[in-house]
Amino acid sequence: MKILIILTSHSELGNTGKKTGFWLEEFAAPYYVFTDAGAVVTLASPKGGQPPLDPKSDEKDAQTAATARFRKDPKAQAALASTHALAGLDVADFDAVFYPGGHGPLWDLAEDADSIALIQDTLKAGKPVAAVCHAPGVLRHVKTADGTPLVRGKKVTGFTNTEEAAAGLTDVVPFLVEDMLKENGGEYSKGGDWQPYVVSDGLLITGQNPASSEPAAKALVKLLG
Repeated sequence: MKILIILTSHSELGNTGKKTGFWLEEFAAPYYVFTDAGAVVTLASPKGGQPPLDPKSDEKDAQTAATARFRKDPKAQAALASTHALAGLDVADFDAVFYPGGHGPLWDLAEDADSIALIQDTLKAGKPVAAVCHAPGVLRHVKTADGTPLVRGKKVTGFTNTEEAAAGLTDVVPFLVEDMLKENGGEYSKGGDWQPYVVSDGLLITGQNPASSEPAAKALVKLLG
C-alpha cells in the first residue's frame, strides 16, 4: 500500500499579513493511520521541501495524540521537511492520494495544474482520492472525462460556512469550500460544526474539519482493503 500525501506550499493568509499553511492534526493523524496500517507514505507539495505550518494549528488547544506523537518522531519530521515537488510525480507509483487541509490549499492547490491533473489521473486509474477540511477545495477545477465538474452529483463534504465564520475568515479566503462544492453540483452534506463527519462516494472521500482527519484516513485504508 503506497499513499501519497499532498500538502500546501502557501503561507500567506490573504492580505491580512498573517500566516497560514497546512493544519498539523490533519497531516499527523492520517500519517499515523497510514504508517500504522503498513503503508509506505510519500509526501509532496507544489514547491517541494518544508511546507508551511499554519501557526494556529500549533497552538495548545489544537494539539492531539497524533500531533504529540509527531513532535517525538524525527523520521516523520525529516520526511515533512523534504517533501517531493508535485510536478513530475507519477500516479502509477501510488495506490491512493490524501490531501490534508489548512487554509493554504485554497490559494495554491485549488489552482495548481499539476494537482488537478494528478487527481484526474488518479481517479481515471481507479484509485481513490481523499481530502479533509479545506482540502476538498482542491477539487474546485477537477473535471471528469466529459468536462463536467468532478463533484457534480457526488456526495461530498468539507469545511462549513459556519465553521469558516467562526474562524473569522469568511471575507479573507478566496472562496468558501461549502459554497464551491454546491456550485459545482456536489451533493453537499455536513455534520455538526467541529464534529467528525466523513462522506464516501465511490473513489472520493471527503472529511468536514480537523476532527474528521483520522476517520477520513481510516476510510481510505478500508477502501484500499
